[in-house]
Amino acid sequence: MLARLMPLLTLADAELAFGLHPLLDRANLSVRSGERIGLIGRNGTGKSTLLRVIAGQLALDGGELRRRDGLRIGVVEQEPSLPPAATLRESLVIRGGLERIADERARWQAESRLVEFLHRFGLDEQLQPGVASGGECKRATLALALALEPQLLLLDEPTNHLDIDGIRLLEDLLTKGGATSIFVTHDRSFLDDVATRIVELDRGLLRSYPGNYADYERRKDEQLAAEAVANRRFDKFWAQEEVWIRKGVEARRTRNEGRVRRLEELREQRAARRERLGAMKLTLDAGERSGKLVAELENVTKRYGGRAVVAGLSLRIMRGDRFGLIGPNGAGKSTLLKLILGALEPDEGSVRRGTNLQVAYFDQLRAQLDPERSVAATVSPTSDWVEVGGGRKHVISYLGDFLFAPQRAESPVRMLSGGERNRLLLAMLFARPANVIVLDEPTNDLDIESLELLEATLQEYPGTVLLVSHDRRFLDNVVTQTLAAEGGGRWKEYVGGYSDWLEQRPRTPDPPPRATSTAAAAERVNKPGEGRGEAKPAKLSYKETRELAQLPAQIEALEVEQRAINERMSQSDYHKQGTAQIRADGLRLAEIEQQLAAAFDRWAELEARAAALKTNGPA
Repeated sequence: MLARLMPLLTLADAELAFGLHPLLDRANLSVRSGERIGLIGRNGTGKSTLLRVIAGQLALDGGELRRRDGLRIGVVEQEPSLPPAATLRESLVIRGGLERIADERARWQAESRLVEFLHRFGLDEQLQPGVASGGECKRATLALALALEPQLLLLDEPTNHLDIDGIRLLEDLLTKGGATSIFVTHDRSFLDDVATRIVELDRGLLRSYPGNYADYERRKDEQLAAEAVANRRFDKFWAQEEVWIRKGVEARRTRNEGRVRRLEELREQRAARRERLGAMKLTLDAGERSGKLVAELENVTKRYGGRAVVAGLSLRIMRGDRFGLIGPNGAGKSTLLKLILGALEPDEGSVRRGTNLQVAYFDQLRAQLDPERSVAATVSPTSDWVEVGGGRKHVISYLGDFLFAPQRAESPVRMLSGGERNRLLLAMLFARPANVIVLDEPTNDLDIESLELLEATLQEYPGTVLLVSHDRRFLDNVVTQTLAAEGGGRWKEYVGGYSDWLEQRPRTPDPPPRATSTAAAAERVNKPGEGRGEAKPAKLSYKETRELAQLPAQIEALEVEQRAINERMSQSDYHKQGTAQIRADGLRLAEIEQQLAAAFDRWAELEARAAALKTNGPA
């Protein structure tokens, strides 16, 4: 009993530094069995390094790390690799050391669990690991980690490269499996659904917040406000003491040595106080307006090896639209973007593009970045100045807006981390005017604060946005229309973001169809052999007669409201209404459709009964 109450691991006064500022500065953390801890913090603060410390892959400079005896730890890295082997299963057996398990029964059970989890993640165990995509590698290593049944699971950006279905499966496995876990992620929906505690690595310290990310946001705002007040009071008192010591004569005459020592301590405290990292400053120049039509697809089909990833799609994209593309890995989201932009030609159908299109394309593979070119030359290859937002900015200052220190300007791109490369690609794209922004998985490797800033910038952007993302919160906060892959190359447009798509998408299995025509309803009412033999249709009650008379007006009112909302949503400046209004309109449209369906069904039923009464006479 006592062992279960003891922490799985404890960090006490942990210290670790690689540069000017320590990554861990007398940090403390205790992890208990059953906790699911979301580890968050700005890029470069040391989250991945902390996971390596906990896993025993890196030693502390100072302090102590205590683990429970025999603690089994599983690790899934941000970019996992698979050992060479003939099949995916064999590669994972080698990675997990399953061949070294002495007990034959235990080894067989572990491999059986591995196969089970591979199937749950939709992977073929016979796949050659050398041709596995990034998403397949991530799913495979997650399957292995879960199959090994560790007492503590460490996950570094587990949602990167996963599609939405994969993310939701992982959420389910973590919340229902009961394993203790620490995971680094920027996915706010994942943090809300999975975390029981948020731990923030901020300026070398670990701060703990009970609950999920929504709880953290509320408490963090309160803490930052209190910290700002405390800092202002400290600075005011410190400034007063500095004025006193500079009086010189008075300070020597009073010989208040205690006050002098206190001032020295204040100076040391102020010097040691590390300010919060700055935020990116994004300015997005929409340039000249594009034509009203951005692109129109007519019965477009695209196949690869006989498999259609786009089949008979007709779609119109207008200036100011904000489309989010969602679907499983391999559904063809990137292919559809390239068809829209003209980088690919359709096998069938036609694509008509609008006039005066200036496109900025964020490629999830970052192919636009030359690894040997410097950071500064990537943003501005021919000049030391960047034209942005109607003004000029020196490239060093512009890079500073994207959190690049001046000394990083001449560093080659290959030396940058994943998050830094994402920021650099954004800096490169935003340095040029564009009235169409295409973002293919822009959220990978960005910290939460940078994500929220990118969201706010896109919300104010007057141009057209095409977005591929598996970040559900990001989709909800940015897009006004969702284009969802529905299998077999079929795509369907929905109003609103991810949450709206969840509400509107077809349910599986679909309920039995209901009769909607007067004839069908009459057939149902007059069908013999049901109920009490051959009874004649019952007479409409007064309430039903009145309801039948009022239904046409109710249907007409609903249709008028439906047309008004659709007309409002088709306006080019509709995105300026704000996310809340856009979501409310989408929900109201879905509600109207349900009310119309119910009203037509009820009208058909009552009308059929009234028609049957005229034919057969009252009961």
